[in-house]
Amino acid sequence: MRATAGHAVRMHAAHHLRTMERSIWYALISMVFAGVTAVLAKAGMRNVSGDVALLVRTCLIFALVWGNSIAFRQMKELALLTSRDVLLLCLSGATTFFSWLFYYRAMKEGSVSVVATIDKASIVVTLVLSFLVLREPFTWRVALGATLILAGLLVLVWK
Repeated sequence: MRATAGHAVRMHAAHHLRTMERSIWYALISMVFAGVTAVLAKAGMRNVSGDVALLVRTCLIFALVWGNSIAFRQMKELALLTSRDVLLLCLSGATTFFSWLFYYRAMKEGSVSVVATIDKASIVVTLVLSFLVLREPFTWRVALGATLILAGLLVLVWK
């Protein structure tokens, strides 16, 4: 009987993986790359400031993003942008600049584990704004997840 229950659990898990939303897969892949990014950035800025490290990284990102958009024939979508879209994307770009600028400065001076954890705790800001601005639902799971993230952050930075 136990083998049957275990088999059922494995079958359910396999079905869940096959039917998982594409956005979840993209987010999981992003998570892995973001984790690797922090370590490579710290290792690569031994001899330069965080600002210069950010410059090098951003130049490569710029080229890769253009190449991706051209390769997947997405450039024509630029015509679909409204002035409101452009404004919001530009504001997002400005906040990205400040986020990355201070992240790289912190990474240069601090330990990767602490800096990356504090940076990832930005999810709490994202959650609050998603409720207030985007009117996304606030559930007990979201509240619990945010609480656990904050608790983990406090454990790492508490002296």
